Amino acid sequence: MKKLNIALIGYGFMGRTHSNAFRQSSKFFDLQYEPVLKCVCARDAAKAQAFADNWGYEGIETDWRKLIERKDIDVIDIAAPNNVHADIAIAAAKAGKMILCEKPLSMDGPQGKKMVAAVEKAGVPNSVWYNYRRVPAVTLAKKLIDEGRLGRIFHYRAKFLQDWTINPELPQGGAGLWRLDVKVAGSGVTGDLLAHCIDTAIWLNGGVEKVNAMTETFVKERKHSLSGKVEKVGIDDACAFLARFKNGSLATFESTRYARGHKALYTLEINGEHASIAWDLHDLHRLQWFDHKDEGQVRGWRNLHISDSDHPYMKHWWVPGLQIGYEHTFTHQFADFVKSLEKNDPCSPSFREALETQYICDAVLKSGKTGRWEKVTNVK
Repeated sequence: MKKLNIALIGYGFMGRTHSNAFRQSSKFFDLQYEPVLKCVCARDAAKAQAFADNWGYEGIETDWRKLIERKDIDVIDIAAPNNVHADIAIAAAKAGKMILCEKPLSMDGPQGKKMVAAVEKAGVPNSVWYNYRRVPAVTLAKKLIDEGRLGRIFHYRAKFLQDWTINPELPQGGAGLWRLDVKVAGSGVTGDLLAHCIDTAIWLNGGVEKVNAMTETFVKERKHSLSGKVEKVGIDDACAFLARFKNGSLATFESTRYARGHKALYTLEINGEHASIAWDLHDLHRLQWFDHKDEGQVRGWRNLHISDSDHPYMKHWWVPGLQIGYEHTFTHQFADFVKSLEKNDPCSPSFREALETQYICDAVLKSGKTGRWEKVTNVK
C-alpha cells in the first residue's frame, strides 16, 4: 500500500471524528493507500501532544504555516474554526497539498469562491466533510430518487433542532464556544446546522433557485470568554426558510438551538408523485418509504432497516441486522476520498459543490435581514 501522510489542524470534536475515520478506513475498506497520522497542529502544544499521543499521530506543530511547508505531508485536514478555513486551504493548495475541510466551506460565498479558485488552479484533490451524505439510508434515498422511483418531486422539508444555547449566562467565544462568536463562525445555526440540511437537499433534489427566510437572535448580548466583556451576539440562534428548487419543488427548512428537549434532531422528508421518503438521524439506520403503487389494502409507510450487504456501504461492516452509527459516516467519506485518488476522480462534495451550499446560506442570511425572497448566486 502507498503511504498517505495526513496532517490534522484542530483537535476538537471534529478532529476526533476525522482521526477515527483515518484509523478505521483501511481496516474495513480495501484501499490502495495506507493513512499515516503524521502530525496534529494546534496553538496549545500540550493539548496537541496529548491528542497526538491518544490517536497515534507521530508529532505536533503549533504553526499551521510551518506544517504546510513540510515535504512529508500529503493531506491537510482542516478541522479548525470557520474563520481560518480560507487562509489554510489557499496556502495548502499553493503548496500542492490535498485538502479535506470541515463544513461550512467558508465564512461566506466570496471567500469560498477564492478557495475554489485556489484548489482548481493547483489541481489538488479536495473535499468537504458533509458526512450525512454517507449515512447508508440517505445514500439509498439518493439511489431511489435517481432511479426515478419517486417520480416528479413536489416537496422537500428538513429540520435540525438543538437546545444547548438557551441559558443566557452561557458565554460566547473561545475554544469551546467559538460557534457563538460571529467573527469566528460567520453565522449561527444557518452555517452550522442548516448547511448540513442544505447540502443533503441539493445532493438529493438538485439546486435551489431562491429563498425567503426569517432569523432570530434570542439572547442579544453575552459575555465573551476571551475578553470578559459583555458583547453583542451576532449569530442567528434560529432560522426558518422557504425555498424553491430549480426542479419546481417547494421546500421548508428549520433550525434552532432553542428547541428544548432536542440535542440533534435532524429529519428530512421528500414527497414525489409516486412515492415518499423520510429519514431521522435519531434512527439513522432506517429509511421510511411509502410507495403508492403498492396494493391498496396493504399500502402504507414501510420501515426499511438498512443493514443488508446490498445496501450502501454495509458490506464493509457487520452481518445483516446489525447497525452502524454516526462515526461510520466519516469513515465512509474518507474511504471514498481515498478511492477517488485511486481512480483520479473528484470526491463529492468538492469545494465547488460546497460553494453552492455556501451561496444558499448567504441568500438565507440576506433574506433574514431584508424580509424578501432572495435569489441564490449561481456557482460558475
